[in-house]
Amino acid sequence: MSKADTAPRTMNKEGNGMGRGPGIGPGPGRGPGRHGRKFEKPKEGKAAIKRLFGYIAHEKAALFIVFLCVITSSVTALLGAYMLRPIVNTLGDDLKVLMSLSADSADYGVAMKDSILHLITGLIKMGIVYAAGIITTYTQSRIMIGVSQRAIYKIRQELFTKVQSLPIRFFDERSTGEVMSRFTNDVDTVGELLNNTITQLINGIITVVGTLVLMIYTNWILTIITIVFVPLMLKAGSMIAKRSRKYFSAQQAALGDVNGYIEEVVTGQNVVKVFCHEKKAIEEFREYNNTLREKQIKAQFFGGIMGPVMGNLGQISYAVVGTVGAILCILKKFDIGGVTVFVNFSRQFSRPINELSMQVNTIFSALAGAERVFAVMDLEPEEGDMEDAVNMNEKEVRGLVVFENVTFGYNPDKVVLNNLSLYAKPGQKIAFVGSTGAGKTTITNLLNRFYDIQSGSITIDEKDIKSYTRESLRQNIAMVLQDTHLFSGTIRENIRYGRLDATDEEVEAAAKVASAHSFIMRLEDGYDTVIEGDGSNLSQGQRQLLNIARAAVSHAPILVLDEATSSVDTRTEKHIEHGMDRLMKNRTTFVIAHRLSTVRNANAIMVLENGEIIERGTHKDLLDMKGRYYKLYTGMLELD
Repeated sequence: MSKADTAPRTMNKEGNGMGRGPGIGPGPGRGPGRHGRKFEKPKEGKAAIKRLFGYIAHEKAALFIVFLCVITSSVTALLGAYMLRPIVNTLGDDLKVLMSLSADSADYGVAMKDSILHLITGLIKMGIVYAAGIITTYTQSRIMIGVSQRAIYKIRQELFTKVQSLPIRFFDERSTGEVMSRFTNDVDTVGELLNNTITQLINGIITVVGTLVLMIYTNWILTIITIVFVPLMLKAGSMIAKRSRKYFSAQQAALGDVNGYIEEVVTGQNVVKVFCHEKKAIEEFREYNNTLREKQIKAQFFGGIMGPVMGNLGQISYAVVGTVGAILCILKKFDIGGVTVFVNFSRQFSRPINELSMQVNTIFSALAGAERVFAVMDLEPEEGDMEDAVNMNEKEVRGLVVFENVTFGYNPDKVVLNNLSLYAKPGQKIAFVGSTGAGKTTITNLLNRFYDIQSGSITIDEKDIKSYTRESLRQNIAMVLQDTHLFSGTIRENIRYGRLDATDEEVEAAAKVASAHSFIMRLEDGYDTVIEGDGSNLSQGQRQLLNIARAAVSHAPILVLDEATSSVDTRTEKHIEHGMDRLMKNRTTFVIAHRLSTVRNANAIMVLENGEIIERGTHKDLLDMKGRYYKLYTGMLELD
């Protein structure tokens, strides 16, 4: 899609730094948070949860095993901790017996052996319980990872399939980074929720409830003391977390600005050096770096004190419980083993509560991400073909194209083409000239049915293009765009992209038509040369020649050339034009040109302005008219 037209563009080019043009500085109005993700609550959490769990609901057996494993793991952890009580009490009883006996007596040796046996037996039992917990934890992790990854695979597959069915308008209105974030950031947060958060949530709830029950069973007085400390710890943790989240968000925003600035300067390094902007770039970077340092100090400080503050409050609770427990041992004959396990319970009681509160952000972020993914999935796909639509390939396509009284606007309140009429006979070359936003590219977009017109008609071989299936229509229209795009793979595969069933001989023939064969054969691996980074190992002219070869191999009878030579030098342009001349032979061709010298041999030149054809004719006719085309060609006016 060329930027020449007035298609709606609400692209947030800052997205995640993808698809941005080179630059040498942040420029005015540059906002924070280029890479930082802000905490976001879901709008329809229940609906997102219901739909999300639909992806794993069919794996009932696996989920049931996971649920049992989580319960078993939680119970064994609680049981193992409580088993310390009888061990300590038994050791205490054995110690009393040993202290009552003489070290030289035979009974002392028997009592010592019994004491050691009691300890070993208790530790073995505890070890068996903890081993069961380890096995169940491992089992539930392995099973849940499989369940979640299968769900994520299905979500990604459905999302990608959906994106392929969406109309061009969807991509015009969104940046590449915004679309990519659905597949990366949003799906990743959903994956984290399914992988770990759900099981951690269940485990945390069971641990809290189980610990509370065991605490009450062990000693209700100490339980009350422990519970009194919980709100204090939660309040302190909440206050610190609130400040910490604020400063971490600021840190991420500052980090995003630093990363964005580095990306812009590195990408535009040639521009920086040409204009001797190195010192200015260093100064600007120092400002961003200083801001990041200040934000990081605050973020790391509040992030760092969370542990010590919560730990010290826990130690206070631990000390108070231990002291009161000791008093109860003296006054109420509370057992030492009970005190031992209770102080451990009091220590770990707040841990799952804190973990559960920390999971809330993860859950909300995941559900918000799921909503964004589902929002794309719920978009209306490209309008389907008419019931009686015919396959254009079932007949010989001559290439007679007629636009009659066509009116179109990307938005209903803004007309781009106003009552436009034109025709192209089979084999003719029609050129469009005009300023940015005049509607040149829009005409070719309508021909491909990337958009549908509001009124009028577009016909090919005297049949409305809506009467053809979209797939067969587009198979008969080849395009060579200003922005070259090559895919990962070999040169041969990239040319064959124009027609996937093309033979190697047809691929090479197309390359010869495009004047690309000679430079391809000079490459070390020829047609098997692997394309790197959208063709970064090739020159701009070579990439464009491959695009022309891709169009040539398609054998499409209608050809669209959208400013195909505007980004190359004059010498390369001549070479490309030679390939395009052979490509255009016997094809109905529409040319959008910025350089007027490239359209002099067109059968007809249309001069567009504000969506209307203000002049039309051959190159000579338009010069004789001495109108806008004459002024543009002679340099009296410039295309804007």
